[in-house]
Amino acid sequence: MKKTIIIGGGISGLATAWLLRSKAQAAGKELEITLLEKEERPGGKIRSIKADGYVCEWGPNGFLDSKPQTLDLCRAIGVEENLHRSNDNARKRFIFSGGKLNQLPDGGPAFLKSGLISWPGKLRLAMEPTPFITPAPVGVDETLAAFGRRRLGKEALDKLIAPMVSGIFAGDPETMSLISCFPRIAELEREYGGLIRAMIMLGKKKKQDIAAGKVVSSAAGPGGVLTSFREGIQYLSDALATSLGGMVKPGVTVTSVSKGDSVPYRVKCSDGSEYESDQVIVASPAFATADMLDGLDSGIAGTLRQIPYASMTVVCFGYSSSQIKMSLDGFGYLIPKKEGRNTLGTLWDSSMFENRAPEGKVLLRSMMGGACCPQYINLSDDEVVARVKQDLSVIMGIDSAPEFVRVFRHPQAIPQYTVGHGARLQALTDLLLAHPGLILTGNSYRGIGLNDCVAAAERAADEALACV
Repeated sequence: MKKTIIIGGGISGLATAWLLRSKAQAAGKELEITLLEKEERPGGKIRSIKADGYVCEWGPNGFLDSKPQTLDLCRAIGVEENLHRSNDNARKRFIFSGGKLNQLPDGGPAFLKSGLISWPGKLRLAMEPTPFITPAPVGVDETLAAFGRRRLGKEALDKLIAPMVSGIFAGDPETMSLISCFPRIAELEREYGGLIRAMIMLGKKKKQDIAAGKVVSSAAGPGGVLTSFREGIQYLSDALATSLGGMVKPGVTVTSVSKGDSVPYRVKCSDGSEYESDQVIVASPAFATADMLDGLDSGIAGTLRQIPYASMTVVCFGYSSSQIKMSLDGFGYLIPKKEGRNTLGTLWDSSMFENRAPEGKVLLRSMMGGACCPQYINLSDDEVVARVKQDLSVIMGIDSAPEFVRVFRHPQAIPQYTVGHGARLQALTDLLLAHPGLILTGNSYRGIGLNDCVAAAERAADEALACV
C-alpha cells in the first residue's frame, strides 16, 4: 500500500487529505494517508473564538459562494445545511476619505454622484477606454500601482486600488504583482482592451444572470456572497478533522524531509519520530516549508524564502448598540494609506452575521499592520487598543470604551505575491521535477482565499493520486 504524508493541518492540508482519500476510494486505490500538524488543534489560521456571547474570527471570516470549490467540499462532507450566508448589509462597502465614510458606488450613475473621487479624478477615469492608454508590454510583470496609475490615474490608485490591496492581501501596491494577485483584471484588459469596456460587456451578462434568477453581488464588491457557519468558520476545519479521524496527528512538528533508503522520502519530527513515505504533500507556509526542505533541495528552499509575508494584528471590539452613533448598515470600511490612520480598516462583523454578537451588542473587527506598517506587530496590547480606539473615534464617532476586547497577532499572516512571483512559481515547478512525489500546496502560491486553498488542495490530490 502506498503511503502519503501530508504536512500541515490548516484548511489546505485538511482539504487535501479529505479529497485524496475520497478520490482514492472512488478509484478503488489503496492509500495510507497521515497528516502531521504541529499545533494541538488542526485548522491553522482558521479559528473562531467564542467568549461572552461574541464570535471573533482569529483569521479568515468566510468564503465567497461565487466559486464552487468550498461549496462542493461542504456538500461532500455533509455540512452544507449548516452554511450561513451574510445578509444584504455585506453588499455595502465604504472607503474612509476626506474625513468621512464614502460608500463605494454601485454602477455609473452612483459613481458620478459619489464624492469619493474628485471631478478631475473622474475625468481621468473616463479616459480609461481611450486608445492612448496602451496595455503593459507582453511578459512584463507589472505592479498593481503601475497598473493603477497607467490605466486609472493616481487618485483611483490611492482611493480604490490601494485600500483593496491592503484589505485582501495586507499588501503594498507598489510591490504587488498584478498578474499574480488579480490575473482576471490582467485578462480583462487583454481581452477587452480596457476595464470600462469589460464592465459594459460583463454588465450585460449580469443582467442576464439576474433575469435568470441567479444571485449576483454589488458591483462595488467581489462576486458572490460571503459565507460562513453560525458557529464561525472553524466549523469547517473541525468537520474535516473529525471526518479524517486518526489520519490527523496533532502536536507533531516536522523538522526535515529527506530522501529515504528503501522508500522515496523520510520525514523527521522534533520528538524523534520518523515517517517513511512514497509521497509527501507539504501544505505549510512557504517559510516553514523552506526550513523542512533545506536539506533535500536548497534550490527549492531558497526560492520559497523569496516569498515574503506581511504581518497583521486583528482587534475585536464589542460594544452595546447604544454606544454606536451611526448606522452599521454595511460590510465595513477600508482606509487609504494617505489618510494616515492607524488601522487598515474595520469590518462590522455583527452587521454581516447577526449571531456574531449578543442581542443588543455590536462586534467590530479592525485590522492593523500589513506590508506598509510592519512595525505595528511589535506594539503592546495597550498601544494597539489605544490606536484602534482613536481611529474609531475619528471615523465612527465612538468615544466610549469597548466592553469586550480581543487582540490577535499574526507575525507572518499573508503571503505577498510581489513582482517576480510568477517566475518563482515556475522555478519551483522546474525544481520539483527532480523530486517525484513531492507536492507543494497552500496559499503561498496561487491564491490566498479559502476557495483558492480548496482548489489547490484538489489539484494536489489529483497529482498525488495520479502517481499511485
